[in-house]
Amino acid sequence: VATAETAKKEDQIIMVKSDDAEMNAAIEKAQKTLDTFLETYKKPQQNETDFVLKVKISDENGSEHFWVTPFRETDTGFVGTISNMPEIVESVEYGQEYTFKRSDISDWGYLKDGKRIGSFTVCVTFKHMDKEEVEMYKRDYGYVCE
Repeated sequence: VATAETAKKEDQIIMVKSDDAEMNAAIEKAQKTLDTFLETYKKPQQNETDFVLKVKISDENGSEHFWVTPFRETDTGFVGTISNMPEIVESVEYGQEYTFKRSDISDWGYLKDGKRIGSFTVCVTFKHMDKEEVEMYKRDYGYVCE
């Protein structure tokens, strides 16, 4: 689980099968609500900070989802900084600037009044973690899962 604050040191890789129905539903929800997120990102209120995107990257070693922050839109998609340490994919590294398409985005998130909005895939991974660890993420990083 990563946020802009925790990405490099405290990120934890949670393996979820590519056919996991809950994870795929979370990714679909993130895609369907991406325009609303991007509008908020372009004109944030004072209480809205810490904007991140999660991007699926694949190479010959497999696929992995990375948090990207900061990021910006371009004429052909997006560019941003990889904010996780790779565990599977070897074609990118932490801190690298990476160009990606809208279709590569698997999640998004930001803080509003100290509560994390979005981060739908994170809420799915909480089901695979110890209760105490989940409570720490909710308490310390503002995750609110529906």
